[in-house]
Amino acid sequence: MLKGTLLVAGTTSDAGKSVVTAGICRWLARRGVRVAPFKAQNMSLNSYVTADGAEIGRAQVAQAQAAGVEPAADMNPILLKPGSERRSQVVVLGRPLAEVDAMEYGAYKDHLRTVALESLNRLRAAYDVVICEGAGSPAEINLRKGDIANMGLARAADIPVIVVGDIDRGGVFASLYGTVALLDAGDQALISGFLINKFRGAAELLEPGLDMLRQLTGRPVHGVLPWLDGLWMDLEDSLALDNRRGMGPPTVAEPPDPGALPGPGTSSGSGVPESLRVVVVRYPRISNFTDVDALAAEPGVVVRFVTSPGDAAEIREADLVVLPGSRATVTDLEWLRRTGLASALLDRRGPILGICGGYQMLARSIRDDVESGAGRVDGLGLLPATVEFVRDKTLSRPVGEAYGHRVAAYEIHHGIVSVDGGAELLRDGGVERFLDGCRVGVVWGTTWHGIMENDDFRRAFLADVAFVTGRRFVPAAGVSFAALRERQLDALGDLIERHADTEALLALIENGAPEGLPVLPPGGVG
Repeated sequence: MLKGTLLVAGTTSDAGKSVVTAGICRWLARRGVRVAPFKAQNMSLNSYVTADGAEIGRAQVAQAQAAGVEPAADMNPILLKPGSERRSQVVVLGRPLAEVDAMEYGAYKDHLRTVALESLNRLRAAYDVVICEGAGSPAEINLRKGDIANMGLARAADIPVIVVGDIDRGGVFASLYGTVALLDAGDQALISGFLINKFRGAAELLEPGLDMLRQLTGRPVHGVLPWLDGLWMDLEDSLALDNRRGMGPPTVAEPPDPGALPGPGTSSGSGVPESLRVVVVRYPRISNFTDVDALAAEPGVVVRFVTSPGDAAEIREADLVVLPGSRATVTDLEWLRRTGLASALLDRRGPILGICGGYQMLARSIRDDVESGAGRVDGLGLLPATVEFVRDKTLSRPVGEAYGHRVAAYEIHHGIVSVDGGAELLRDGGVERFLDGCRVGVVWGTTWHGIMENDDFRRAFLADVAFVTGRRFVPAAGVSFAALRERQLDALGDLIERHADTEALLALIENGAPEGLPVLPPGGVG
């Protein structure tokens, strides 16, 4: 029986560590291996709530789904959620521990290293294989002393490491060589090989470089993974949004059966399909923007992220504007006003959906002595609600109903939203209840994340948006977002199975790093 651990590191953020980890998990799961993902420390504003109420990174949730197992806090024991350029909330085993700056964080490192290793040991005991994902790059030598996610973890737990490089960025050979060379001899002894990711072009042109890299480092390239258009997975942070400013539907590596994903709806009169244009405001501390992935998956819906004053016209003209979650509601609201995008929102006569932090911004007033310390500030005033931030974080998996359909969701927030006037206003004041929030006219607000992943609800909501905007759009019946995600994860498993040296990966998992790997000068910092 296969038993062991592997760590997937990367030359940079967004090199493809999350995708490769998910792909290896799916490939192993299809072989009947009991496998779990693990990321000791994750910095991300995209998070999720497990069944037992723990908050972990969305990427580890997707990797758990790839492995066919239930997400758990041990899979991401330390989650850092930046609230500003210098301060982050530290979430440990799914619960907030402290708000710290970069210097204060050092005081927690010994404790957090113990937490991470204990989580890894529990996973190793419960599963046959654990596939670990590193964070950033292992060659961030200024951070090596306190590292608990890359080589610090690998050294403490004796884990072989493969390094993923993104060839689409350019300079992949220098990045791979330099990553190894900057490490000390003990770290280098665990760097067991490389994977090149996002390759497009003629493979024969790459071969000489692969041979030279092998000669220079004494380490093999365990595969060249091709660029796949439309390859998509729950993102870890907003860096990857730079490549997704305009989002069509996520697709899979191989086109699905045309009968499985019907095309855009049409008007029964004209037969002419019409797209529904959705604009998502990308503020500086945007969180859980994965909420709109299911919208982009709907045929005929075009999703676009906007972030600059020049995008005000798009906000005014879109069929639907989404204000997503925010890790810094008051600060991001001030940014909306400073950029002029708030004025564009107030000028709109069309639908607006606020989710969590976005819902809070739509309220009349916000009292925040917790997140920003700003005290009372005015909201946009588009919904008759008041927000008060409290120190205890709400983490739950609620279930409700809207448009006659069941809605399963999750919530992560410090801000408590109350409808002004309460039940009386909801009954007699022209305000409708919407999940845990409210609706006034064409403005909706809820603290629930993940609502658009409920297929029947999503179609009913989009049909309502189309009706109030007068668009000739009918959501396509039969589109399953869960099935789409499964096909994406299968595509990642196929990527590993078809393009990686799977025998070499199995050997590393079972036997650990090969002995006698050469040490590259200058031998780096450890």
